[in-house]
Amino acid sequence: MEEVGNNKVVTFDYTLKDKETGEVLDSSAAHGQPLTVLFGKGQIIPGLESRMAGMKAGEKKTIEVPAEEAYGKKDESLIQQVPREYFQDIELEKGMPLQAQTPEGQVINMIVLDFDDNVVTVDLNHPLADKDLVFEVEVKNVREATPEEVLHGHAHGEGGVQH
Repeated sequence: MEEVGNNKVVTFDYTLKDKETGEVLDSSAAHGQPLTVLFGKGQIIPGLESRMAGMKAGEKKTIEVPAEEAYGKKDESLIQQVPREYFQDIELEKGMPLQAQTPEGQVINMIVLDFDDNVVTVDLNHPLADKDLVFEVEVKNVREATPEEVLHGHAHGEGGVQH
C-alpha cells in the first residue's frame, strides 16, 4: 500500500482547529470534497506535510502544528498605518478583513485594527500567524504522481489544481 511521501498524489479530509480555543477554522467538508495535493511541493504548510509523511489510505491522525511550522509568528513590521483616503468608499469596522491589489495584480489580505479620520491601522500578517494549529486528518487515497504532475508541480484531476 502506498505511503504519503514526496511525489505522491494525496487525497485527504481535514478539520483545522485553533489549538488554544478549539474553534474549527476550516475543513474539507466546508469545501464539499477532500483536498488533493502533490506531496512535497509546499502546497500545504510545512508542519502538516512533515507530520503526514508515512500515512496510508484509511489512516486517521490528529496532528498538532506549532505556529513556527504553520503560518509563522506575527511580524510587527506588517502592522502598518495607511492614509484614510485609500479607504474612501468603505465603511470601516475594527476586525474587518479587507483585500487590496498591487499594481502587479497581487492580492494583499489585511485586517483593520483601528482607524480615525486620517489614518487606518492594518495588519498584513496571515490571520493564523502566531496560532498553534490542530489538524484532524484522514487519508483517503495515495498514488504515485504522473511525470506530468511532477513536472507541473501539482496534482491533476481528483479535486487538484487545474490550469
